Amino acid sequence: MSTTAIVSIRPAYLDREQTGAYVSLSDTTMEQMIRAGTFPKPRQLSPKRVGWKVSELDEWCENRPVSDLPPPRNTGVRRGATAGRQGASSGHPAP
Repeated sequence: MSTTAIVSIRPAYLDREQTGAYVSLSDTTMEQMIRAGTFPKPRQLSPKRVGWKVSELDEWCENRPVSDLPPPRNTGVRRGATAGRQGASSGHPAP
């Protein structure tokens, strides 16, 4: 009887969407922090592709200050997300 080993390879780089999910930040927040010099800059992987180095993201995460406050209850909920679904004048949900 033979056995099969499952090998998990950790990626060296992540794309924008993966990076945001990895560090729990939105694209906009990442862009603002990159411009401010408080978040790792992406690396050029090919002429038309960039990625964030996982080891740099890990280092950034480890160096974040510890918060004394819990996150607010509405963290991750967009304001006005239902506004587009409501009727323009009645305030009732659209059919």
